[in-house]
Amino acid sequence: MRDRSRIETGRQGENLAADYLKRRGYRIIERNYRCSLGEIDIVALQGDVVVFIEVKTRRSERFGEPQQSVTLEKQRRISRISLEYLQKKRLYPCNARFDVVAVKMQGGDAGIELIQNAFDLAF
Repeated sequence: MRDRSRIETGRQGENLAADYLKRRGYRIIERNYRCSLGEIDIVALQGDVVVFIEVKTRRSERFGEPQQSVTLEKQRRISRISLEYLQKKRLYPCNARFDVVAVKMQGGDAGIELIQNAFDLAF
């Protein structure tokens, strides 16, 4: 039951994040991109920049801010997946960056924070 609730919270957060990003001029080109290395929540274009977006959603502050869960290991995983994505889609070389969207869902409200250039390519 907890896993289902967690998955549903994540799905709701990703939907809120996608809508938020669209309103800010991002063009979403892929959601939940999966490969053998893992998953990237959202791939979007902002102008001529390919943006790899990690969405973190929390219902409470019990475990800290949502963005704090994008650890160095998570950054490394996202970096590897992004390079695979660019190669597979034949987008390399290009301008790219990593953003994080932190979604806080408390009560009936959702607070959304966009952190552009949240981290650099990590190995």
